[in-house]
Amino acid sequence: MVDISIIIINWNTRQLLLDCIASVYGTVHKAVFEIFVVDNGSTDGSVRSVADKYPDVTIIANTRNEGFAKANNAAIRRMVGEYAVLLNSDTVLKEHALDRMLAFMKKHPRAGMCGPQLLFRDGSQQTSTGAFPELLSELTSASMVRLLTSGKRRKHKLVFDGPTPVDFIIGACMFVRKVAIDSAGMLDEDYFFFYEEIDWCYRLSKAEWLIYHLPDIEIFHFGGQATKNINQRARVESWRSRYIYFKKTLDLHGMKAKALVVMGFTQTALRFSGYLLMNLLSLFMLPGLRRRWLMFANLLVWHVRGLPVSMGLPR
Repeated sequence: MVDISIIIINWNTRQLLLDCIASVYGTVHKAVFEIFVVDNGSTDGSVRSVADKYPDVTIIANTRNEGFAKANNAAIRRMVGEYAVLLNSDTVLKEHALDRMLAFMKKHPRAGMCGPQLLFRDGSQQTSTGAFPELLSELTSASMVRLLTSGKRRKHKLVFDGPTPVDFIIGACMFVRKVAIDSAGMLDEDYFFFYEEIDWCYRLSKAEWLIYHLPDIEIFHFGGQATKNINQRARVESWRSRYIYFKKTLDLHGMKAKALVVMGFTQTALRFSGYLLMNLLSLFMLPGLRRRWLMFANLLVWHVRGLPVSMGLPR
């Protein structure tokens, strides 16, 4: 009997991947586990390195980048564990982290998913949970949201005293009950990267499963390593996924779906103009302002060109 099926998606993060797998073997002592590595067409020798060093790991080698959702689903279809653990390649487990999450899930049968507290390399805490995105807050300015809602917005809790139900957990480590996956469905493959874990948690919640954050269980997450050198493309992908999320969760079609994009375009144009003005006033001398202006310039071009997939992350 396999307790947990650990699924690690990799795209050109060979050494991080090896470190992640080593941390699994070095810290999981009570649970019976299997490991899948789904490689999205890496060119850095990741597949060969894993095959040589960890022959017991099941490797699914894609010929191209299939994205986060589709890659994970390929392993979920083959898993035999009672639970799936979706683990980023840029994570390192602390002692007994997965053992303790397994114990929690066994004691809480209505928990469909749980996740740990994520840590930066220096041990400081990362944001590990979030509230489901709201259209006004995502695609308009903060000042407009306050005006339209009379200053009343749902606040997301940041400090946790113990295991706490939350809207969603960050996708770096998601410990998911297989029965919950069967009832709510696998990851939505319309998402290539970003928002897929939010959508998944949303559907699990609709299926009446609870999502728990476990603040006393910690893992290291080095964050964004696969996309750090292509930030502009990653930003475009994030906006694309944002549109998909709201179209699905708000059931927007036709003119309503087009109005959603118009709203996003308007916000992008306003922020592009604002950063352009600030850069002109500072004579383009501030690197941070220049980067923000270029980012919104790229997003503006993406909107004007009709949201082409080619401007997002490489497929």
